[in-house]
Amino acid sequence: MPHELILLKNMSQPGYTGSLADYERAGGYQAIRKVLGKMPPGDVTDLVKRSGLRGRGGAGFPTGVKWSFIPKDHPGPRYLCCNADESEPGTFKDRQLMERDPHQMIEGMIIASYAIGVRIAYIYIRGEFVMGAKILERALAEAYKAGYLGENILGTGFAVDIYVHRGAGAYICGEETALLESLEGKRGLPRTKPPFPATNGLFNKPTVVNNVETLANLPYIVNRGVEWFMAIGNPPKSTGTRVFCLSGHIKRPGNYEVPMGITFREMIYDIAGGMRGDKPLKAFIPGGASASFFTSQHLDVKMDFESVAQAGSMLGSGGVTVMEEGTCMVWAAENLLHFFNHESCGKCTPCREGSSWLLQILRRIEHGKGKMEDLGTLARLCPNIAGRTVCAFGDAEIAPILSTLQYFRDEYETHVREQRCPFRRAPAPDLIAVGHG
Repeated sequence: MPHELILLKNMSQPGYTGSLADYERAGGYQAIRKVLGKMPPGDVTDLVKRSGLRGRGGAGFPTGVKWSFIPKDHPGPRYLCCNADESEPGTFKDRQLMERDPHQMIEGMIIASYAIGVRIAYIYIRGEFVMGAKILERALAEAYKAGYLGENILGTGFAVDIYVHRGAGAYICGEETALLESLEGKRGLPRTKPPFPATNGLFNKPTVVNNVETLANLPYIVNRGVEWFMAIGNPPKSTGTRVFCLSGHIKRPGNYEVPMGITFREMIYDIAGGMRGDKPLKAFIPGGASASFFTSQHLDVKMDFESVAQAGSMLGSGGVTVMEEGTCMVWAAENLLHFFNHESCGKCTPCREGSSWLLQILRRIEHGKGKMEDLGTLARLCPNIAGRTVCAFGDAEIAPILSTLQYFRDEYETHVREQRCPFRRAPAPDLIAVGHG
């Protein structure tokens, strides 16, 4: 079905380079003219609350509500951090938003900074995004030169500076408190909460951490209004569009911006062209590596926060990885566990040791050396990891195991019974390399 592009609209136009001049010709930086010095900061927060905008990075927490947790009587400083540490396997939307149209995110950061009273803001970008960091630095220089950043922006008296900070490639730094630790120059380990970043964040000061896509939505909400934004998607709790990253065994992988509320069937078959070679769909991950697997029975689930949660998974980072019939689901779970085991920060024993044990068991089963009691061990180990770690990493690493056991237990049993992987002619390799997206 035809739908309006919002975040990907500019970059879809022929000749659009993402420069300041191109962004201004497309209506850029008009939103801050409507906000700075003309709307009280509290009204901006209220506007975002009423729009229903929710975080696009993982948990889907309401953005305006998050801002409102900043203590109004705190003397400052306060900080805004843009989480651009996109490292989830199968997720690559933020990279495109930053590299192809950086100014919409920067304008969103200015709006957010004004709303919560921020003087200094940071973009924490994944270390491997070298080109993205250079593009952002160039875009920030353009914004400073045009008077959109720095002192007395547009003569309103409001001032904010934005700095780019490159991470060092640790997946765990996508967790907001680990990001803050890294930004402070420490080892990127998640903090125990409470206290929360809204009161004790960067340098122990009130801090908001928002995702790239979340911030990029703000100029359009300001320019076009709450009613317009709420009319898109599946209101009241899943408003607006979402940029989904389609990958795997499909004909047209890539980033697709769609209104929340369309079905996975529409996304995979109508928009992404269907399965490669027209093979049957076997399974798919609906929201990044941290989300539980879905099967072909879930194709008619709506792609919104509530519907996916009710079906037993989450939208997460928006990475939809599709697998065809013939894919070994034990291997798929092992592949993801290799990633999680490698990226565990090691702070919490259940996560650090648990991921290693789970990976050893999965590898044993996949390599034809498993026992039936291994399936029971997996089922017992997982609940002893979930909810017992400082951050949500522990819950994420068990999602592929529990969901594949739920929907594809017969494959695990076949691996054990036949002492081989029925989907492979040759033994699986000892080490399966997993990319970061």
